[in-house]
Amino acid sequence: MLVSSDVTLSWPRVSRRPITLFLRRVAIATACLLITAFLVYIERDGYNDANGHPITMIDALYYATVSLSTTGYGDIAPYSESARLVNIFLITPLRFIFLITLVSTTVEILTERTRDEWRTRRWRSTVNNHTVIIGYGVKGRSAAQSLTGAGVDASTIVVVDPSAAVIEQANESGHLGVIGDAGREEIMRAASVDKARQVIVALDRDDASVLAVLTARRLAPQARIVAAVRESTNSPLLRQSGADVVVLTAESAGHLMGLSLNSPAAGDFVEDLLETRDGLTIVERAATSDDVGGTSQDLLSRGELLVAVVRRGVTHRFDSGTISAIEPGDTLLVIHQGRGAQ
Repeated sequence: MLVSSDVTLSWPRVSRRPITLFLRRVAIATACLLITAFLVYIERDGYNDANGHPITMIDALYYATVSLSTTGYGDIAPYSESARLVNIFLITPLRFIFLITLVSTTVEILTERTRDEWRTRRWRSTVNNHTVIIGYGVKGRSAAQSLTGAGVDASTIVVVDPSAAVIEQANESGHLGVIGDAGREEIMRAASVDKARQVIVALDRDDASVLAVLTARRLAPQARIVAAVRESTNSPLLRQSGADVVVLTAESAGHLMGLSLNSPAAGDFVEDLLETRDGLTIVERAATSDDVGGTSQDLLSRGELLVAVVRRGVTHRFDSGTISAIEPGDTLLVIHQGRGAQ
């Protein structure tokens, strides 16, 4: 996690349990201590005790402890060449490992900060055409899952949310996180919104959504912005603020629930379309050379059901009767079998 002024960037990382890290460090320190004591005991005839007593295993452990911790009282010291060589070539490296283990928490923090600073600079210089999701609640997580289920790389999704705990959840899913209020321009710049291809605003409050859309549109006039709104009366305001698409979350859910009650099969079908990881999925794609000149029946023979054709910015539904054949430059909306069901 990198903190720069008021902006915090949080990178995805492999999570490790604190108790696991602690026990691992204790094991390393203990191993260094025991190895050192064993080496001293083997060479005990080459050591002098200030009291004139022979070196015992307890003395060896004592010497290992004061030596590795660099306390060095001097009451036990090597005098033979072999004992001194063991101290130089074996015990000294063990001392380094022991000390590094003791201060590993500080070293780890410094290393992570340096690494995150380097990754942040590199990411900002190379990032382009990524996706920014503002708000990682139920709507934001569902949007991210829908994108990754459709084949979008999780690392190209940047999540903006004021909660550090929520950003941690986004990191676990492989997304970069920016901790802060999306209504602040410096937060949006930290997410490189100006280079984003698309922005999803999935906040719970409509007033916050309006401010986020305004900020995103000012920084990224070319990006496609999709925003969720709770109250339908606020939909025109979001469009005026710069949203290309406004999704009525509460009303859409209500319509789906009503459809599921009145027409259970139709409700199941719509739900199947909304689930990108399995079953059927709806896809927008450019017409290929194989499609040009063909009809909806030709697509159906290849396993795709034509829903609509976008031609010169105008969407023509499959039942409009205005499209007789697919032309170059058309964009097709088709339903086909999802990846999970193939």
